[in-house]
Amino acid sequence: MKHRKNNNLSVFVVVFSIFLFGVFMYNEDVKSIAEFPFSSSPNKEAKETNPVQETVKETKPVQETIQNDEESSVSVSSRTSLEEPQEVEQKVELPVLIEDDDDQEVELPPEDCDLFTGQWVFDNETHPLYKEEECEFLTAQVTCLRNGRKDSLYQNWKWQPNDCSLPKFKARLLLEKLRNKRLMFVGDSLNRNQWESMICLVQSVVPPGRKSLNKTGSLAVFRIEDYNATVEFYWAPFLVESNSDDPNMHSILNRIIMPESINKHGQNWKNVDYLIFNTYIWWMNTFSMKVLRGSFDEGATEYDEIERPVAYARVLKTWSKWVEQNVDPNRTTVFFGSTSPLHIKSLDWENPDGIKCALETTPITNLSIPLNVGTDRRLFVVASNVTRSMKVPVHFINITTLSEYRKDGHTAVYTIRQGKMLTPEQQADPATYADCIHWCLPGVPDTWNEFLYTRIIART
Repeated sequence: MKHRKNNNLSVFVVVFSIFLFGVFMYNEDVKSIAEFPFSSSPNKEAKETNPVQETVKETKPVQETIQNDEESSVSVSSRTSLEEPQEVEQKVELPVLIEDDDDQEVELPPEDCDLFTGQWVFDNETHPLYKEEECEFLTAQVTCLRNGRKDSLYQNWKWQPNDCSLPKFKARLLLEKLRNKRLMFVGDSLNRNQWESMICLVQSVVPPGRKSLNKTGSLAVFRIEDYNATVEFYWAPFLVESNSDDPNMHSILNRIIMPESINKHGQNWKNVDYLIFNTYIWWMNTFSMKVLRGSFDEGATEYDEIERPVAYARVLKTWSKWVEQNVDPNRTTVFFGSTSPLHIKSLDWENPDGIKCALETTPITNLSIPLNVGTDRRLFVVASNVTRSMKVPVHFINITTLSEYRKDGHTAVYTIRQGKMLTPEQQADPATYADCIHWCLPGVPDTWNEFLYTRIIART
């Protein structure tokens, strides 16, 4: 009996030792899991995770963290905190799945890369950058799918420069750069087209109730509350004073300008951080321009007719003087958009069966054939030369040639005319009613804004 009792005691000691060893290993396993970064490489995780960012995400779930200049590299203390066991809670947590990659760095193109020379590449994975039905701020002028257009491939083309790539568009990154700032488009309906595009590009990441759109006279302001930022549009189709300055009633065939008078408009452009100017399409309905003798305020009605390029040069001279006298380049970045082309004659791209741009569903892909769609290159040259010679730096956004390839991107008959939707009878008559000036959204103007985005995020 005594021998059997000793055997039981030995078994008890062995079992108890195994139990203690199991508890010890279990605690170490839990500790290891808590410290494990849930990736194949701890070093990689140290580069991509910032403890400060994770804290922000937990306390402010509505606003996700933006990768900005201060966060472009992880500090040594951040790396250390990941590796020191005493700073890690000993509990098992599942990895957080982030639906987007806003925390990743954006790769910028080299400063000397020509962004405007390249080709359109079909890409239905990353483009469009937003969906038409998800942008409540689009006007009926540009919502082509809603207005009855059947094909949607025009939304899936991405501009690919020859020698570099445009950075991936990240709305939160742009909004972070626009925090406490004003961005304003100034010009004609093509700049308004681009303004609507910019609103759609950024509004998707702004919570409901934290964004608003208000129009007062010539100025329309889209406000993003959480960033104290605005994206604005100011109607001035000639930049200088004209008889077409009414933002609502400006369908005037007999257009008259005052090429040396800009201050009435210019006072609305002051204290803006990003100014994007354009003027072109309103110059194209006549071969010469009417220049007023005197002032509209004084009731003058007589005018002189001068050649279009001469008048255009006078206007841009006036505009350049205003910029140099009123813009502080340390605060304000100035852009000037080149001419946005029309696609009126299908023979220009060798389609004898076409009717203006109405039947086009793909871009012009044969880049070896010289393309002439009627763009007044004289005005392009004037704008390029003026902006290049200014004392205040101006970024010339050359949208002309790349947009000339996009015969498929116009609103055509899927739009409004004088504020009313085209009737089925009018849609059936594209030779008369097709709009081959303005662009469907999502579409070509999104690319124009990608150029702005590239410059803005590279500047700060």
